[in-house]
Amino acid sequence: MTEALGLWRIAAEEPERRAVADPDGREVTYGELAALSNRYANGLSALGLQAGGGIAVALPNSIEFLALYAAAMQTGLYFTPINWHLVGPEIAYIVNDSEASVFIAHERFADVAQAAAKEIEMPADRFFAIGDIPGFRSIDELLAGQPDTPPSDRTSGAPMQYTSGTTGRPKGVRRQLSGMDPDEAAGLSSLFFSLFGIKAHDDNVHFCGSPLYHTAPLVFGATSISLGHLVVLMEKWDPEEMLRLIERYRVTHSHMVPTQFHRLLALPDEAKSKYDLSSLRTMIHAAAPCPVEIKQRMLEWWGPVIVEYYAATEGGGTLVMPEQWLQKPGTVGTPWPTSQIKIFDDDGKELPPNEPGTVYMQMGGAKFEYFKDEEKTRKARREDFFTVGDIGYLDDDGYLFLCDRKSDMIISGGVNIYPAEIEGVFLTHPKVGDVAVFGIPHPDWGEEIKAVIEPGAGIDASDELTAELFAFAREKLAKFKLPRSIDYTDEMPRDPNGKLYKRKLRDPYWEGRERAI
Repeated sequence: MTEALGLWRIAAEEPERRAVADPDGREVTYGELAALSNRYANGLSALGLQAGGGIAVALPNSIEFLALYAAAMQTGLYFTPINWHLVGPEIAYIVNDSEASVFIAHERFADVAQAAAKEIEMPADRFFAIGDIPGFRSIDELLAGQPDTPPSDRTSGAPMQYTSGTTGRPKGVRRQLSGMDPDEAAGLSSLFFSLFGIKAHDDNVHFCGSPLYHTAPLVFGATSISLGHLVVLMEKWDPEEMLRLIERYRVTHSHMVPTQFHRLLALPDEAKSKYDLSSLRTMIHAAAPCPVEIKQRMLEWWGPVIVEYYAATEGGGTLVMPEQWLQKPGTVGTPWPTSQIKIFDDDGKELPPNEPGTVYMQMGGAKFEYFKDEEKTRKARREDFFTVGDIGYLDDDGYLFLCDRKSDMIISGGVNIYPAEIEGVFLTHPKVGDVAVFGIPHPDWGEEIKAVIEPGAGIDASDELTAELFAFAREKLAKFKLPRSIDYTDEMPRDPNGKLYKRKLRDPYWEGRERAI
């Protein structure tokens, strides 16, 4: 077995090693993935793209997605993956703002891709389709005649993801290109995975059930490729199908979000006990606060394999292993060896332990900027630290506890209330499938607490259910944290990665009025 690191070196030494199994049932080896990546890279170079340029893609989880990412990473290009749930003008904004020179879309997203193309400032011959999209060139034209050997003048590229845009339009997080040799850069990825105890090769299998257009799924998937792991892709996450794939491929590690834990726990006992999960070693989660009871139940089911970290597209972060978490339930851990965490109040004063404030991070000497937005870049920084607007505190031992996003915090009668805590309580009720808590206008208090609940499977919304949920919440929450009212929805507005679009629920209540935060 080879000990080489990086897609291309592994492909040279062990070309028949399995690299990717995609949702269509296709599998490719390291040799095949590297060859496809090389052909894409040579095709992009033939179009005139040079280091510092960029491409944007709207693609499903697939072999092609990972091959195009690898192509950008060896030609010095910025790679911008786009959430294909956006509408045409939103996609066009990101493509234009990123200054990409090529836009590649899958035929599954033909309608939004065509709508976007009308507003994208790019020559018509720079639109490519995997499959058939009228007005787009076939991806086969990009590949035609291109060799499957590495391109000349190889240099490392970088991902350029866009923030979710909870306030205003999304902004691209852009870092300076390193100028490193792509093979050397790929090898450095082992340092990141070592934080979680994940080793190169070692018969590891990574499961990716979230869209690769998100930062973490792409980082974890691409890093697994660099370390010689098999990457198993799922397109639309389903809890029982995940269990089936874990058993089939002997999955060892994955990156998850708390919403997926909740939906796994909601499976019937028969489904939960049906599959062999003994291969699991490191199931990593992040992206949102995880209710303590939900995580405790997952640890009881899967054992001490659940690792949590806190970071963002901009950088990170903290880490907590399962043994540490059980000693300090609810923590997201202590800083990475290369990171620091500080808590500041709104006046810029650093706060002592156990006092909530805005969480600021520093990740070694890593720097980033919000592309074309110096003001946002400046506002996100204090000293050499940056924030993404989360509220939290450090305990006496330096463990970070998150409260909520500052933009989601409710201020009622001058008291700060954190919806994540309230949501966590409701999620432990067996009749609740999903929940969102937020502030709505109140003439005296400024804001009052509203809960919107998606009932669990087979449960009907009713006055009786409302009374039951209020009685349940009163036993677990202080009176000032109790919602004043509960509404119901058939389906919560979440993306496939579990991110809740809370503004879609909250904004109608605030129409014509301005929130304090």
